Amino acid sequence: MQKPQHSSGRAGLVMKRLFAIALTALCTLANAQVPDSALAPLIRTVAADEQTVRNFYDLRWSSARMQALDALAERYLDQIEAMSLEGMDVVARADAVMLRFHLEDLAASVALDRARRAEMLELLPYLELVERLEQDRALMSPLDLPALAREISAIPGQIERLRARIVKPTDEVRADSIVVSPTLALRTASASADTLEKLERWARHYRNFMPGFAWWLDTPIDKSRSAIREYENHLRREMAQQKGNDDDPLVGQPEGRERLMQSLRREMIAYTPEELIEIGQRELAWCQQELRAAAREMGCGDDFHAAIEEVKTRHAAPGEQARLVTEQAAFAIDLVDELVTVPELCAKLWRTQMIPTRDQRIWPFAAYNNNHVMVSFATDEMDTDAKLMSMRGNNEHFTRIVVPHELIPGHHLQGFMADRIRTYRKLFSTPFFVEGWALYWEFELWDRGYARGPEDRVGMLFWRSHRAARIIVSLKFHLGEMTPEEMIEFLIEQVGHERASATSEVRRYINGMYSPLYQVAYMIGGLQLRALKRELVDGGHMGLRAYNDALLEHNAIPVEMIRAQMLGLELGLDYEPMWRFDDPAANP
Repeated sequence: MQKPQHSSGRAGLVMKRLFAIALTALCTLANAQVPDSALAPLIRTVAADEQTVRNFYDLRWSSARMQALDALAERYLDQIEAMSLEGMDVVARADAVMLRFHLEDLAASVALDRARRAEMLELLPYLELVERLEQDRALMSPLDLPALAREISAIPGQIERLRARIVKPTDEVRADSIVVSPTLALRTASASADTLEKLERWARHYRNFMPGFAWWLDTPIDKSRSAIREYENHLRREMAQQKGNDDDPLVGQPEGRERLMQSLRREMIAYTPEELIEIGQRELAWCQQELRAAAREMGCGDDFHAAIEEVKTRHAAPGEQARLVTEQAAFAIDLVDELVTVPELCAKLWRTQMIPTRDQRIWPFAAYNNNHVMVSFATDEMDTDAKLMSMRGNNEHFTRIVVPHELIPGHHLQGFMADRIRTYRKLFSTPFFVEGWALYWEFELWDRGYARGPEDRVGMLFWRSHRAARIIVSLKFHLGEMTPEEMIEFLIEQVGHERASATSEVRRYINGMYSPLYQVAYMIGGLQLRALKRELVDGGHMGLRAYNDALLEHNAIPVEMIRAQMLGLELGLDYEPMWRFDDPAANP
């Protein structure tokens, strides 16, 4: 007869088995059902409420929209501050911290919008009128058609008087002049277009069912429309010199150090702009050292610029770039099969799409968008010089690392998983993970010998240099230490860009399309993920595939919060960023 076990022994054995099973499940992302946190319902409600406010108050610069968003942020911040985290696991605690940061950032964004609205208000004499019309339409207030006709009829005259006072910063200034910078001119033109769209929507709402509306208002609206569009054209073409040409001046507004520090806190980056510039300079120096080594192997001596120029000549023939991208994608997908879980649908459901000629002014290289690898290459609409620059800039060796960055294991895989796991966390999405994940894989592929020879290494190092240079030029621009022209020259001289490509890159960095830290996020996010890998994988706590899969379980949130959850750190509502990922000795 077998000796009966004590209940405590049986319980211990069961617990060990359960732990092993749980660990195996957690490390098999393909089969795991990653649970939402206890705060997921609240976060979904906040996101839905915020979107409802934005959808209803869709006049971008209306005071009503700002008041509603401010009230929403204040209401939920009060709720968060009254919340107890007692009994919550680290995932829920991380959600509470991120929700607090999001709401604080929302309030700060509204404050910035108010300041910008105040700056534009004198330049948009019809904005408050359209705000009132939209509010009255929502309330279904009765319309005084003759009075409205008089108000709308006044718009062309207001614009004419305004245009007589507007001057550029370089013009002679009179006592009644309004000095308008190129950045302010473009922002005002955009706000005006949005305001005109809402005025026309208001008119469409009433025109066909309210007797007398068209009789009183069609002519005033038609004349105002023409005056507003001509005014917007003046702001864009004359004040900002944006005429739709390739040689249009580059227009952007430096954010300043204080705004950068606020943005870094929001992204949970415990570094100053100056410290990040030093990291960028260090990484760029390493890249140039490796480029010289590759150049010597290619017979170019220490002249890495000559090696880059040689590599640029090795491009696909016209019409063949999409085929090249498809072949490179298939190779990369096979290569990473043992390093990260790639669901079957993710691996199969993607396609290439060529970027139109006009859009290549902003997107000179491959990009990713909604299951599409966007391919940039020479088109029949380009002149000869533009065709050659496009083919050289998208050569075989440059493209070979861009494709896995954009597709698998990069953006396509990350986006695929973000659509399926802890989707409520999209409210906290950050480029430091989205772009950092793609760059982390560039690091991994380099370490694993992805390059077939020195030419491939030059291609990989070109892009790595590019990410480092982005840190330097974008932060120096926003600190007021570098002009757009100096940024272009830096990318040409220190990275090896074609002038057209460098100009397109800088245009995108500074035109307001992206947040001021977006260009910093690539390399810094990649370095964060690599530092966390050193802690967990190199430290012997988990395998590489398990680590890579686990990263995707958190959605695209700040890497510091991923680290806190994976290490089981204590998090309170008063948490502030503290992870010094580039200086492990400084961390607790």
